[in-house]
Amino acid sequence: MSFHSELSKDLKDELESLRWYHHELSRHAAEALLLSNGSDGSYLLRNSNEGPSCFALSVRAKDSVKHFHVRRVDQAYVFGFNQFPSLQEFVNHFANQPLVGSDTGTLIALKAPYPWRVEEPSIYESVRVHTAIQTGRTESDLVADAPSLGTKEGYLVKQGAVVKNWKQRWFTLQRHELKYFKDKMFEEPIRILDLRDCSAVQFDYSQDRVNCFCLVFPDRTFYLCAKTGVEADEWIKFLRWKLVRYSLHKRKCFNLTKYVKLGKTAMY
Repeated sequence: MSFHSELSKDLKDELESLRWYHHELSRHAAEALLLSNGSDGSYLLRNSNEGPSCFALSVRAKDSVKHFHVRRVDQAYVFGFNQFPSLQEFVNHFANQPLVGSDTGTLIALKAPYPWRVEEPSIYESVRVHTAIQTGRTESDLVADAPSLGTKEGYLVKQGAVVKNWKQRWFTLQRHELKYFKDKMFEEPIRILDLRDCSAVQFDYSQDRVNCFCLVFPDRTFYLCAKTGVEADEWIKFLRWKLVRYSLHKRKCFNLTKYVKLGKTAMY
């Protein structure tokens, strides 16, 4: 059970009114989001894994992200040495762009909240030509044929896990597996990434390279670079499509399991 589901209804309703509350966004995903799309001083509130009344304030500080504890005690919110009697007073405090000092002595100005809902540019193409090349056919004449649906392959440059150097690797994407090889002619992959465990895919601007994007997993964020921005955009759209598909599949499986359990209960 998630921590968000353990929250009381009143607390859920209260937090839903906060535009920069990101629910169950993980620590790694928050870092990738703020480093990729935020700016210095951007911040967001998310659930902490320490309990249903514990939250984390994630703040971008130049090229890194700092995390601070926020606790809810009774109806009040405790942040640092301050206690705010209500969520509104807590939010009003942030409207003054306060300074926050970390253990390293760094002072961070909380400049702008990062909203949960962000406007995204449309990726739809405009129809310029639309004409039939055959006539007299009906829907029953159409034969579904998509043996390679959801596959992609190509060279990408990948950052190492320990030594932060960059090496070109051959990547293949099939079903929920993203594999990378030392080169195209190798049969055994170096590693297989299960996209069902991936929480986010997005452009990344934290590296000293162009056309980079990242894949966020629970234990690691993978940084990859394409030759061109168009190629990077294609990989991102393709991978995001995969993530949406598996997310919908998980939801359907959960609902089906819940329905079956309810049906069994009704029989007794």
